[in-house]
Amino acid sequence: MLEYLRNKRVLVVVAHPDDELLGPGGTMNRLVTEYNCTIRAVILGEGLTSRSDKRNSEKWKGKLATHRNNIKAARKAIGYESTGMYDFADNRFDSVDLLDIIKVIEREKMDFEPEVIFTHHGGDVNIDHQRTFEAVVTACRPMAHERVKAIITFETMSGTEWRASADPRHFIPNLFVAISEENLNAKILGMEAYEFEKRQYPHPRSPEALKVRAQMWGVANGVPYAEAFHMIRCIS
Repeated sequence: MLEYLRNKRVLVVVAHPDDELLGPGGTMNRLVTEYNCTIRAVILGEGLTSRSDKRNSEKWKGKLATHRNNIKAARKAIGYESTGMYDFADNRFDSVDLLDIIKVIEREKMDFEPEVIFTHHGGDVNIDHQRTFEAVVTACRPMAHERVKAIITFETMSGTEWRASADPRHFIPNLFVAISEENLNAKILGMEAYEFEKRQYPHPRSPEALKVRAQMWGVANGVPYAEAFHMIRCIS
């Protein structure tokens, strides 16, 4: 699969700042450093204001500015090319028309011309992740002129694994990417740049937990570290 991705333009579409690292951060670093991929991350939501009872962007103005600087630091740690940052309300994607999100993704596609898109698993407990997945799939309908040939979803720690055990929409990976300790360290370094998102162990967003997760998928596949994905569609 990695050879398929070699030299390709890859768009990573996520709901919040830090999601681009929690899911595919190690893989992104490997694709940049070993496979000459050109990667752009599209971050649809501002990621903070749900921590107040009502959305008040002015109240969060200073922290939102810091958050955007954290995105830049995380990008530097991973080494990917560019970022598109948007301002959809945190944990309130269901309060806007899905079409509004689709239009953003369509514009990004037109400008960046990706061949592959990575995005959230559609069954995540987080509503913003669900809506992001729906928007990506809708924006990439498989018609004759569609440039995107592969859609790949990933788990987002502290959002995917919290789905109720009886729910049928669990993340069931069918694609695994081996990552090195260097790739993992880049992911952790990028995550540590997010001062409002990083947590202490045993929280899933702690450095230790990210390493444990990579080890778990690695052990399941006979390698030291790996990240897990689900291939939604691929044509070549």
